[in-house]
Amino acid sequence: MERFLDTFFNPAMVQAHAPAIIDGMWVTLYIGVAVILAGVAVGLALACLRTYAIRPLNFTIICFADIFRALPPLVLILLLYFGLPSAGIRLSGPMVLFIVLAVTLAAFAEEVFWAGFASVEKGQWEAGIATGLGFTGTLIHVAMPQAVRLATPPLVNRVLAITKMTALGSVIGVSEILSAATSAESFSGSATPLTLAAIAYLVIFLPFVFVTRWLESRQTWKGR
Repeated sequence: MERFLDTFFNPAMVQAHAPAIIDGMWVTLYIGVAVILAGVAVGLALACLRTYAIRPLNFTIICFADIFRALPPLVLILLLYFGLPSAGIRLSGPMVLFIVLAVTLAAFAEEVFWAGFASVEKGQWEAGIATGLGFTGTLIHVAMPQAVRLATPPLVNRVLAITKMTALGSVIGVSEILSAATSAESFSGSATPLTLAAIAYLVIFLPFVFVTRWLESRQTWKGR
């Protein structure tokens, strides 16, 4: 037991490397929040545009969603970070991580919101248009509130899964939690920094898990 504690919870290692892990937590939080805001906003906007049933536009949106849901984010990260400089375009590691994760989340969010819009009964669309709201007014005031409410539980799950992918930034030198922990582990030879990283991820993402459970339970209760 003493050996286990010395390996994974060494007090000297905690004191030495906790500041770097905390700095990595802030980087993870900044990128994660930016990804959530951008990805959800773009996904909702694309789903709204799709309701107008403009064939070329819908085809483009569907292709976008299918492609970026199919491609592994790590492949996109490596492609942008190492491939774009050959074309004369240089992006920082955090920017590449943000773009890839935001686009990936937008692709999933678009499909989730679209499912929400598709679940709104046709009669409600027709009633909204008949009252003089017009299609856009009905979309905003009638369909969108229902679609967002229905989409929230599955979307929160997807947001949680994608924001955890900030750990992929370690492969391109982004100083997030995992990068700070692996750097500290390689210099110290101790597993304690990795334990600190695991705790840091729990501190950030465990509240999201609780929120997800609460939303799912509310949705289940309302559906009865």
